[in-house]
Amino acid sequence: MPSNDVRILAQAAVPTAAVGAVAAVVSAVVAGGKGAIGALVATVVVVLFMGIGLYVLQRTAKSLPHLFQAMGLMLYAAQILLLFVFLTVFKDTTLFHPKAFAFTLVAGTLAWIAAQTRAHMKAKILYVEPESTTGRKPDKSGHSS
Repeated sequence: MPSNDVRILAQAAVPTAAVGAVAAVVSAVVAGGKGAIGALVATVVVVLFMGIGLYVLQRTAKSLPHLFQAMGLMLYAAQILLLFVFLTVFKDTTLFHPKAFAFTLVAGTLAWIAAQTRAHMKAKILYVEPESTTGRKPDKSGHSS
């Protein structure tokens, strides 16, 4: 993974983990140990889903740039759908508090999206190829003059 990608991943994952830690403490106070477990599971789910999504999107951007926008839209729709399926499957679980899980899932997802947006806006990623530093321009035959 190139350094820009790792930097963006870290700048999105760290605030999400912080939101998850705060949610775990609040959930522990409100719902006890099962609330804290639910918040921690939700945080792990968000970081995994969104991290894998970011990785797939970055690979798509490098290998198939013409599909980047469509892939991004499809990927985010798939992530939201998978999170909804995850919520539906675990809505009646006794392993953790489902409401703490759901609220943390939403808060973590919003934190990830906000942090990733900020990281992309602050990143200085070239979107065009810079000109050659030698200053020579190729003539019509393709040779440098």
